[in-house]
Amino acid sequence: MSQTTGARRVTAADIARSLGISRATVGFVLNDTPGQTISEATRTRVLDEARRLGYRPHIAARALASGRSRIVLLVLPDWPLDFNLRRNIEEASLALDEAGYALITYTPHPTGHARPLWETLQPDVVLAMAPWAPGQVESIRAAGVTRIIPDPDAPPQAEWHEEGPGLQVRRLVELGHRRIAFAGSADPRIVDLVAMRRTIAAAAAAELALDPLPTADIELTDASAEAALDGWRAAGVTAVVAYNDDVAAALVGAAHRTGLRVPDDLSVIGHDDTPLASMLEPRLTTIRVDTVGLGRFLAQLALATVEELPEPPTVGPDLRVALVERATTAPPTA
Repeated sequence: MSQTTGARRVTAADIARSLGISRATVGFVLNDTPGQTISEATRTRVLDEARRLGYRPHIAARALASGRSRIVLLVLPDWPLDFNLRRNIEEASLALDEAGYALITYTPHPTGHARPLWETLQPDVVLAMAPWAPGQVESIRAAGVTRIIPDPDAPPQAEWHEEGPGLQVRRLVELGHRRIAFAGSADPRIVDLVAMRRTIAAAAAAELALDPLPTADIELTDASAEAALDGWRAAGVTAVVAYNDDVAAALVGAAHRTGLRVPDDLSVIGHDDTPLASMLEPRLTTIRVDTVGLGRFLAQLALATVEELPEPPTVGPDLRVALVERATTAPPTA
């Protein structure tokens, strides 16, 4: 028998009719209802027949009966879906799947024409990777969702401080560079992230008694990267801290086209250790981020809230960044 008759979903009643047993018995088996004295042989028959008929549980009905949909809704900011963000999501999804939950992502857009997914999915928890936008918490609560991360009613928590930009600056100073620039991204969707990394790099430079870092936001085009390099080289810059590996790669390419040798004339250090960093020639010195750990940390937060478990420890040593030294950094030649 196929999964459906016409467009009809296979139901527990179909399984009961096929086996000649009661609908209640089938329901107890499919819902794994505790306290029932059903033989293992009968349980096996029901599950085998359910698979044969192509039975799939009705999510909304199961959620109504159990009080849980086993769905975690992850609200994403309107950022580019880059390598690290994809890895965060993949690892969070895998960790939640291992616990029997499905992860669904949703990106609200400024136009706001689409109906929010928290109104249609009945998620057990809504989790955000950035601060809540105005009106979002009220909308989520109006949809009947009570588990929200970060908790808007909790006292403000200390923000996780990125260590990567400081590590970039310190490594270049260790190599002997004193005139260092910061290259951001011109993508308007990540202006806050760029500003955060720029601020951390500037603070590290100040602690090391460097002059203020010359800065420019780079578009991933030949003209943008080359213009930034021209200005920096005229100002005596010998090394560049890049917002991410894409920006660093754009600068390395522009350096080659304008006759600068990397790292002899210019050292460049990226951030994120994406696959591009090891494929570029020369291979890119960069900062590795524990995307696996961060993704699983997000999953643990959601599970702790839904299952009423102790919260995982805040981001700690296992999630710290690390320098990956390759071929685009060296001591200055002059």
